[in-house]
Amino acid sequence: MQATPRTADQLRKLTSAILQAGGSAAAEADLVADHLVQANLAGHDSHGVGMVPSYIRQLKAGLVIPNTRAKVVKDDGAVLMFDGGRGYGRCVAGEAMEAAIARCRQTGVVAVTLANAAHIGRVGAYGEMASAAGLVSLHFVNVTDHRALVAPFRGTDARFVTNPVCIAIPGTDRQPPLLLDMATSAIAMGKVRVAKNEGHLVPEGILIDENGKPTRDPNVMYREPSGALQTFGGHKGYALAVVTELLAGALSGGPTIQPGNVRKGGTINNMFAVALDPARLAGVDWLRREIDGFVDYLKGSPPADPSAPVLVPGDPERRARQERGRSGIEVDATTWEEILQAAEAVGISREKATALAS
Repeated sequence: MQATPRTADQLRKLTSAILQAGGSAAAEADLVADHLVQANLAGHDSHGVGMVPSYIRQLKAGLVIPNTRAKVVKDDGAVLMFDGGRGYGRCVAGEAMEAAIARCRQTGVVAVTLANAAHIGRVGAYGEMASAAGLVSLHFVNVTDHRALVAPFRGTDARFVTNPVCIAIPGTDRQPPLLLDMATSAIAMGKVRVAKNEGHLVPEGILIDENGKPTRDPNVMYREPSGALQTFGGHKGYALAVVTELLAGALSGGPTIQPGNVRKGGTINNMFAVALDPARLAGVDWLRREIDGFVDYLKGSPPADPSAPVLVPGDPERRARQERGRSGIEVDATTWEEILQAAEAVGISREKATALAS
């Protein structure tokens, strides 16, 4: 379907208006809207404004509670635990990370957990918070409260969700921060939604159908019985997904997706993260020296395709921001229609919504 480019500011304005109409205070709505648009700018449309319809559906069902702050469950020196109370994920996860960063400056290392947050969005945003503060961080996130989406290795049906992992390392004067941010599934579920809305097939090796057979049709994830995503890298991605589920769910006090825990049909994220101050280890100067030397060494490899040079984690997002900052963010017709319907659901007419984004 035809995709229409829109500026980041246009999408922020519309998204914030929808969230405010749904009950969020202006500051919360602006923060969540910017978080979604930043995901689009970084090239991750799966976590961008296309999430707004899902947010509003869950809001209407009482599965997201606006204007909720992260609650401290435990404060034990280098260990912090928070409960998100089904608040908007960007808000409560951001509060947990801000507290972890402040504590890390005192203790040198901190382990932080967050339970029961509504969808926290692109996990890389929290890694970027840490690296901007000069800290290294590791993040493990599980996804619960709704049906499973990803099949275990050697399995034929879904048993868990996309379970992202993020590792962030500060930059140097020459090298921007490095950011690994990935789902343990072959692709994020949101990318399947984008493919469905745009009328595309997904690549080979991504999906299996309801009979456990390989397929490229994204629609298998939107019918009953449904298909399932596969993990990346076969048994290796599966193993990483398993430990991520347990680190995020079992350590935080939030649930894992096992059937002994209730599923209300929302999207709940639990996170286990570690932040550390490199100055307390080999030192910042050594870290920067090794980053510069190693990245130069990697990028000095002759590319197999001269038009596609060697990159490091974080480079694709930086390139996407530059390109989309110039050309705009394309929103396909199906996604745009869903956003307009979400606006109508909170009392904003199509005409007003379109005007806000124009």
